[in-house]
Amino acid sequence: MESPKSPTFDRQFIREQFPIRNQGLYLNHAAIAPWPVCAQQAVSRFAEENTATGPARYRDWIVRESALRQQLAVLTGAGSERDIALLKNTTEGICVVASGLDWQAGDNLVLPMGEFPSNRLPWLAQAEHGVGIREVDIRTADNAEEALLDALDERTRLLSVSAVQWNDGFRLDLARLGKACRENGVLFFVDAIQQLGALAMDVEQCRIDFLAADAHKWLLGPEGIAVFYCNERARPLLRLHQQGWHMTDNPWNFNQDDIRPSNSAKRFEAGSPNTLGQAALHASLELLLGTGMEQVTECILQNSRFLVKELGQLPRIRISSRTDPQRLSGTISFIHRDMPSRKLHGLLAKAGIMTAIRGDSIRVSPHFYQDEEDLDKLIEVLKKV
Repeated sequence: MESPKSPTFDRQFIREQFPIRNQGLYLNHAAIAPWPVCAQQAVSRFAEENTATGPARYRDWIVRESALRQQLAVLTGAGSERDIALLKNTTEGICVVASGLDWQAGDNLVLPMGEFPSNRLPWLAQAEHGVGIREVDIRTADNAEEALLDALDERTRLLSVSAVQWNDGFRLDLARLGKACRENGVLFFVDAIQQLGALAMDVEQCRIDFLAADAHKWLLGPEGIAVFYCNERARPLLRLHQQGWHMTDNPWNFNQDDIRPSNSAKRFEAGSPNTLGQAALHASLELLLGTGMEQVTECILQNSRFLVKELGQLPRIRISSRTDPQRLSGTISFIHRDMPSRKLHGLLAKAGIMTAIRGDSIRVSPHFYQDEEDLDKLIEVLKKV
């Protein structure tokens, strides 16, 4: 779907949307992001309306749900909102695919070593069906994409990757992987939770068959709601393990005798929708799409480039993320050569800087409303340390 035209970039308005800036420096959007004011206001309006009139305006809720699907189609690069389902979380989307495919003994699947458990455990569980699991060390390989593709063979059913790795921001070339998968008849699944909302995404250009991403990180939404993309050619391949009233094209016709799942991705939505989460996420996506994902992407990559440059000049700091331009994302990890990360994490917290510990590194993940002026605070604290 076509993206709406971006208005003039109003940095002051955007920064005012995030009053958490008044509480310190929040650098943990790769974990749980603070809501913008517009999301908070949308939830407040929804709560006031529900308190006063209950579901009297439920038709408006349905309209908002449809608008949210359209927003997510634009954000993911999907051809149609019919390819979009609204699920509970990334894990549910992964499980829909992992448990839905008709695995045969002798099949195999490929994924990077060190994936977040949500993009590992559901695939490992397929071993009980005789499926071989091939985990590829993408960080020691000369070329990560080539190493993943070399692991494919004639019995490979699926390649599953995180678009951006959760612990150090390592970004993969999805277009290259998707092209090779399509040419070799291999299904392509992408866990996009560490990219969607931060860097531009195009599922059609990258030939992605399935994609899942929670709202509570870079999408600036609440927990408990997620996007699941499934293209039309792949939908018939997935058996349904959940059945419910909401999975039809006309779920409000409760007197249907012949109830059939929708041919759209709604077929994966079994039960009642998270209307409160929809209200919040719809507002957050209006902010992202109104800003324009090209602008959001550039702001985030500029933050990462700044961190690479400034951290690289501190003699006792070693960047543990890959710093090649094609690998950069919104996340940078580093260690202090003389101080345990847990101690440094505590010192940063006392200085009002919120980070995360992942492995033996400090992980920082600023969003588009932050800039070099904000990140200078981190650099100054590290200099004092």
